Formats: sequence, C-alpha cells, structure tokens
Amino acid sequence: MSTTVIQHVLNRLRDIGVRHVFGVPGDYAFPVNDAIAEHPDIQWIGSCNELNAGYSADGYARVHGVGAVSTTYGVGELSAINAVAGAYTDHLPVFHLVGMPKMPVQAHHSIVHHTLGNGEFDLFRKMSETVVCASAIMTPQNVASEVERLIAAAFYHRRPVYMAFPADLATMPVVGSAQPIPAPASDPAQLDAAVEAVADMLGRAKSACALPGVLTARSGLAPEVQRFLDATGMPFATMMADKGVLNEEQPAYSGMYDGKLMNEGVRRFVEGSDVVVLIGALMHDFNSGAFTANLDPGRTIDIRHHHVSVDGMTYQSVEMKDLLAALTGKLPRRQWPHISTEVTRMAPAGGSGGDSITAENLYPRWEDFLEPDDILVAETGTVSMGLAFAKLPSGATFHNQTLWGSIGWATPAAVGAAIAARDGRRVVLITGEGSHQLTAQEISQFGRYGLRPVVFVLNNHGYLIERLLCKHPDIAYNDLANWRYSELPKALGCEDWFTARVSTLAELDQAMDAAGKAGTGCYIEVMTDTYTAPPLAGQLHDNIESLYST
Repeated sequence: MSTTVIQHVLNRLRDIGVRHVFGVPGDYAFPVNDAIAEHPDIQWIGSCNELNAGYSADGYARVHGVGAVSTTYGVGELSAINAVAGAYTDHLPVFHLVGMPKMPVQAHHSIVHHTLGNGEFDLFRKMSETVVCASAIMTPQNVASEVERLIAAAFYHRRPVYMAFPADLATMPVVGSAQPIPAPASDPAQLDAAVEAVADMLGRAKSACALPGVLTARSGLAPEVQRFLDATGMPFATMMADKGVLNEEQPAYSGMYDGKLMNEGVRRFVEGSDVVVLIGALMHDFNSGAFTANLDPGRTIDIRHHHVSVDGMTYQSVEMKDLLAALTGKLPRRQWPHISTEVTRMAPAGGSGGDSITAENLYPRWEDFLEPDDILVAETGTVSMGLAFAKLPSGATFHNQTLWGSIGWATPAAVGAAIAARDGRRVVLITGEGSHQLTAQEISQFGRYGLRPVVFVLNNHGYLIERLLCKHPDIAYNDLANWRYSELPKALGCEDWFTARVSTLAELDQAMDAAGKAGTGCYIEVMTDTYTAPPLAGQLHDNIESLYST
C-alpha cells in the first residue's frame, strides 16, 4: 500500500524522535488529525486551544529535543503563532503542521470559512514565515525532498518550521524519494585556526570563567560542555536563561551572573576574569542584568552553534561540538581561581508557625523542596526572577521563557514537559496566578493523561511584576478576578489530587511535606502579600528608569 503525504511526514518525524503531537482538530486538518491518531508510534495529545498546544509542544521540545503541534488553517494556526514565536526565540525545533483547504477551493479563490473572505490562501503562511526558519506546502511531488529540507533546517537553526497540507493532497501517495540531509561538518582549516586562537588566549590567561548557555542544551551538547570544563578545570557561572544547563552541585559552579543587579561577588569574579568563555549564551536584557553586564569583547571567547569569535576574529563553519571536542583534547587542566561556593545558595529558609509567607521565606523553601532530576518550569515574572537564584540539585533542570516572556506559557509547557518525561522525572510547575489565569484550563490535561506534577500557584492578588514596573502600581489594569485556585484541579478532572490553600508558614510546610509524599498530582495555592517580591524584581523596580534608558 502506498504511503501518503501526511503518513510520510509523520514517519520522518517519528524517525527524528517525535512521539506525541499536540493540537486541536479542525475540518481542514482532518486528514492530518486522522493520520496522527492512526499512527502506531505517535500519540495525539488534545489541547484546550491551539495556543496551549503550541506552548505544550515548546515544553515537550525542551525535554525531548523536538516537538510538534497540529492546527487547522487560519483560526487555528494564528492562535498558535504566539507559541511558535516563543519556540523561535528559545531555539526549539518545533514542527507546526497546518491543514489547509483543498486545492480546487484555493484555485477558484472560493470564499470559505476560516479565511478573510478575500479568496487568498497564502496569507497565513506568510504571517508565520517571520517566526519559523523554513516553510513549505506539502504536495505528493515535493514532500520527499521538502520534509528533508525542513528537518535539516529545524536542527541546523534550532528553530520551528511550518508544514502546510492541502486536505486533498495530504492523502495522496508520495511521488519519488529523497535521502536525509547530513548534518554540517566543520571546515577543517577554520576549526584548526579557531582551536589555536582559543588555546593561545587561554594560555595567556591567569584566570578564566565559562558562561555555558541554553543553546548547548538545545543542541544536546551539555555533556560535551561538562567534559570541556572537567578537562580544563575551568569554573563556570550561568545567566538567567541558561540556568540548569549544567549540574549546579559541583565545585566548579560559581553562581548566577546578572550584571550589576545581583550577586556582586559573582559579578566581580566573572568580569574580573582574564578570559570569559561564552558557550551558546545570548546577551539579551535578562541575561545581562538589563545590560549592566560589562564583559570586555577583547577578553571574551564567544562559541555559537556554527561559528566562534576570538579576539576580534570570527571563524565560520566551526561546529560547536567539534570545537569543544578539540579543545577538550588539547587544553591542559589548570588550577584556575574559583569563587566561594557560599554565594551560590539562597539564605536558609527562616520563619515558622503562624508567620506570613514572604519572598524571603518562600523561595528558600522552594529551593529546599526540589529533588535531583526534577524538571522545574517557572513562569515569566517575579516567580522566575526568584527561582533563578535557587541552587538546583543534581540533574534538575530549569525552564523559563526568558526572552519571549509570554505570560501563561508555563502551565501548558509543563504539560508538554510531563508528557516528554514519562521516565519518572518529576515536573514542578511554579506560576503566578495572573499568568495562570491565561492558560489554567490546561491543568485538565494532567488528569486526562495520568500525569502527576507538583503545581504551586503564587497568589499575590494581581500582576506583581507590572505593579513593580509601572508608574501607578495600584492602577486597575494590574488587578485580577478572584479565583478559588485550589478548587480548579477537581473541577478540571484531576479527581485524586492533593490540593491546599496556604497562607502561613506552618500551612505551607505541612502542604509541601504532604506533596513530597503524595504519589499523586499536587496543587498548592500560596497566598502572599501583594508586594512581597524576590530581590531581582525589587532591583528592576528601583532602577527601571535608568536600566532601559538607552
């Protein structure tokens, strides 16, 4: 029996690791939906809406390395485009599968539903082109080659791609064949020159510090980075978007670097090093302490996916994996200066009994709650600003949509992460109630698919980060409708979950202890004062006028 267009695409997605597709069905997408549901190796995961499906594919890709989302034409794909943009900024290879009207409908410029009523059918693909690295409309004649092109592009750039399937063409047999496109190889001369330049710069240095970034995790190269650091003895720090890329329970870890905003000891150590080695790290506003970081380009080695910059020279066609392997084999181990590990932990969790819950006693408790190999999903806003400075236990990872910062991302992203992590790793979702209101319905998927996360919802009566950054903190747009959050899981089908609403430290400690032993999904609503905030959020509040003035 011949393989159809959509079957061929799904087979290739299976080959590269996709085991689940998140989505919402639609009539133009029925051929795609049917093929996914009938595929022996891929499971359809229904989402509450397309935006949430995209967020879930994002979370899945963070844990699994690749993700996929399926939507219908127009209304569905535009609902998902915000999530696809977030995946783009976070360098996640997410495949967006879109079902389109049949070709005769398009050829006749028919006025049909889910369109703008103008007979044009290429508009929405064009809208998506700015947030994907490649796109194609799949036909029987081109699908064999186009799917290979899009797979290669997604993994080369570590970005989403867009695949459209006209409903009639999706079920037609594939014409022709094509071989997978090999991964790029380093240019030998450029690689040798880059290795010598890096070795020379480090050889002249008396101190050095690495800043491994999230791009190493996206490429699956964290083990290679760890081997490089082990071989050279070099210490490392991390920035906000890069937290958890490497194990923080090792002597080489020097803490969180956030420019002048936080951790003065870490700032002096990093900026005072003779050489700073950026490995897949991006210096955007949250990674640079709102651009207060002061890294001398003349003393910085910047290693990216496919090139490296050293001492004013950029060496193209140098693959990160090849460069790290060559440096690991060439550079000697040295006794580089290290920073005291005391700066890498939060202050001990204080308070007890009937004390109110504050940022000062809450975030250290969350740090203590984390276990080895946990997957921590932290929502945009004050929650992630506090958790970024918690020290993670061995094997734990930290996920936050730092650069794109779309509130509501975390809840469905945690669903995707939990689907991907059915190997027993625990997912811990910590979100503010304002963000949670955007996507809270996706809690239902945890119950539907038998997932057992631990969810903390920080209820501080409004948009705290907005209150801290705007001119009038108590203005109406920072207020929220009051929900009974701790009752949501049962209403959304999570019947056997442990739930609690806590407002004192005694209640919090008891609930966290119960959550650690529950063996079910857990959902804890944490009540705090309106303005209790972690230090980084306070720093942004105190310095907002000067930080973004240029």
